Amino acid sequence: MEEAQQMAIPHLFRCPISLDLFTDPVTLCTGQTYDRSSIEKWLAAGNLTCPVTMQKLHDPSFVPNHTLRHFIHQWLQMGGRHFDPGYLTKTDIFSVLKHNLESQETTMKTKLQTLENVNLLVSKEPSFLLQLGFLSLLLKQLFGKAESELSQDYIKFLQEALLCVSRLLLPGQFKCLNILIEDSNLENFISLFERGNSKIKKILCHLIDVISSSPETKKLCSQLGKSHRILDVIVMIILQDSELSDPGIQALSGLCSLESNRESMVHSGGINGFITYILNAERRRKSLVAMAMSRVEQLLVLEGAKEGVVKHPNGVQALVKMVFRVSDHEGSESAVNSLMILCCDSEEVREEAIGGGVLSQLLLLLQSQCSNRTKTKARLLLKMLRSKWAEERKHL
Repeated sequence: MEEAQQMAIPHLFRCPISLDLFTDPVTLCTGQTYDRSSIEKWLAAGNLTCPVTMQKLHDPSFVPNHTLRHFIHQWLQMGGRHFDPGYLTKTDIFSVLKHNLESQETTMKTKLQTLENVNLLVSKEPSFLLQLGFLSLLLKQLFGKAESELSQDYIKFLQEALLCVSRLLLPGQFKCLNILIEDSNLENFISLFERGNSKIKKILCHLIDVISSSPETKKLCSQLGKSHRILDVIVMIILQDSELSDPGIQALSGLCSLESNRESMVHSGGINGFITYILNAERRRKSLVAMAMSRVEQLLVLEGAKEGVVKHPNGVQALVKMVFRVSDHEGSESAVNSLMILCCDSEEVREEAIGGGVLSQLLLLLQSQCSNRTKTKARLLLKMLRSKWAEERKHL
C-alpha cells in the first residue's frame, strides 16, 4: 500500500534527495528544487554542490518555491495520491504561471513570486516559454499600462519582468519589441526609463541596444532616437560616470547607428556624452571607447556636432588623447579623421590640438604597429598641421 501511494506522487512533487512528497520546497541558485530539510542536511554535511546537477554552488542560499507549494496544496485538496501521477503536465504548470501574471485579481506579491519562478524556468525551458507567449505577455505587463507610483513591490516586479524579458530575447524574437511602436506603450517605456532605478535603467539600455541592432525594429529605433526625453536620460547616465555608463554608451551608440537619429542626438547633447565617456577611457572597456570615438566621427558631418566638440572644455583634448594609446590602436583612425575635419576649418582647434600634444601623438602613432591606412591618414593630418602652422606664421 505504501509503495502504491509513493508511486502515485507526481514526479514534480518529489524531493530529488528524499524521493518523498515536498513539505517545504526551496530552490537553489542552480534552479533545482529540494525539500528544505533535505538540502539543509546535504549542505550541513559539507557538500558545496547541487545534488542533481553537481554544479558548484557560488551561492548556497535558497528561496521558497511558493508556486510549487501551491500546486501541491491544490493536488492534495483534490484527492492527492488517488489521482493519475501524470495529470499535471508542463503545460499545466506554465498555464497557471501565465494565469497568475494576466489575472487582474492576482496580488502583486503573487505576481512577484510567479515571476521569480518563471525566471528560474527560463534557463531550462526558454523555447517552451516562448511558444506559450510569455515574452509578449511580459512586454504587455511592463509597458501596456502605467502606474502613477512605483511601490517597492512594483519595482521588484519590474526588475524581475525586465530580467526575464532580456533572457527570453533570443535571436528571432526581437520583432516582439515592436509593441513599443504604439504611442501609449512607448510613453510608458519612456516614463519607466525616466523614473526607474539603476537596475531598471540598465536593462532598458540593453533593450534599446537590441532594438538598434535588429532590422526588424528599425522603425522603433527611429522613434526612440527622436525622443529627446530618452536621449536626455541616456546622456545624463553617461555624464554621471557611474556603473551605468557602459550600458548607456551602448544604447546611445546603437541609436546613433541610424543616420536619421543623429540630428536629434546632437541637439540632446549626445556629443557631450561621447566625449565624457572617452575622457574616462582608463576606467572603461576599450572596445566601447573605440565605438564612442567612431560615433563622434560620424556625427561630425553635422555643424552642431562640430560646435559641440569645440565648445566642450576638453573636447579637442579627448580626440588628441585617442590618437595614440599605448595598449592598443582602437579608435586611432577615427580620432585622426575627426581632428582633420575640425582642424581644417578652425585655427583655434589647430592651436588647441598642437598645444595638447597632437604632433608627438601622431609621431608615436607613425612608429607603432597600427594599420597602413591609419598611418596614411596620420601623415595627412601631420602635413596639414605643419603647413597650416607655417602659413599662419607668415601672416604674423
